[in-house]
Amino acid sequence: MKFEIYGKKVKITKPIESYIKEKVGKIDKYFENPDEVTANVSVKVRGIDQMIEVTIPTKYAILRAEESDKDLYAAIDIVSEKLERQIRKSKEKIKNKNLKKHFEGYKMDFEATKEEAKEKDSKPKIVRRKNVELKLTKEEEAILQMEMLGHDFFIFLHDKTDSVAVVYKRHDGDYGLITTADED
Repeated sequence: MKFEIYGKKVKITKPIESYIKEKVGKIDKYFENPDEVTANVSVKVRGIDQMIEVTIPTKYAILRAEESDKDLYAAIDIVSEKLERQIRKSKEKIKNKNLKKHFEGYKMDFEATKEEAKEKDSKPKIVRRKNVELKLTKEEEAILQMEMLGHDFFIFLHDKTDSVAVVYKRHDGDYGLITTADED
């Protein structure tokens, strides 16, 4: 696995870099071609907390996990465990639903971090922007992709209406669908 590691308000030392590569690199075993996978790692300092965010775009989904702790090494351990759980869970879902072929070419990552959401001024403002590549997707695949990303919504191009749609997780555990065109 290749790594792109950068720090915000923190210097990435060789020991930190080595530890990240050692811990996050353990998930190599889950990829067919780990040399083609790049882990984007962001290390930030907010107050006394150390935060690590790892985003790994794959040809099936984007894996993403973040964690903060007063000890950076503890945060790295936890984020590594989260990624491994996410991969195992995602692989099982894809395997159980036999949808592996439908996830090629997906490229989405548009979740703002929890800390960014908390850092609001008295006036709401846009603090993060993301571009989303839309693909023709079935509703079931959109729900699966949303669950794999750990998001509570997912925007996609609806395969039946050829229009932009959003699937979201409701408080009762069911799903909702918002479309921009009438369904027939």
